[in-house]
Amino acid sequence: MNARRRTVLAAGAAGAAALVTGCGSDGDGGGGGGGDTAATSPGTSPDASPGGGQQLASTGDIPVGGGTVFKEQKVVVTQPEEGEFKAFSAVCTHANCLVSTVSDGTINCPCHGSKFSIADAAVEAGPATRPLPAERITVTDGAIRLG
Repeated sequence: MNARRRTVLAAGAAGAAALVTGCGSDGDGGGGGGGDTAATSPGTSPDASPGGGQQLASTGDIPVGGGTVFKEQKVVVTQPEEGEFKAFSAVCTHANCLVSTVSDGTINCPCHGSKFSIADAAVEAGPATRPLPAERITVTDGAIRLG
């Protein structure tokens, strides 16, 4: 293989690697976090540091069967069943709009009507085709913290 062809192939591979890194998942290997638990039960996080990250809310602030969108942090926290807290990116996988509401068991995007399950962020209604990526939260002593 001549030097020019090697250079072009190497540059193309480097560009592809950069694209995958920039557009990749949060490192969970699944790309969407569909089956991963985004939150831990109170006091059971093996990697929770004392105090955790930024406090988003108290557990009482998240309605059972619903959730809350934290626009500034671009995170949505849900409580599909009492005491079970999940967190997902609030950025819609269709057109990168921020989801705006949580109602009737779905996380809702106002731009084109995509809906995602509060339990696992799976697509309930398109045009989105990928679930919302999971976000890491810790739940300790009634506080929900990012990270």
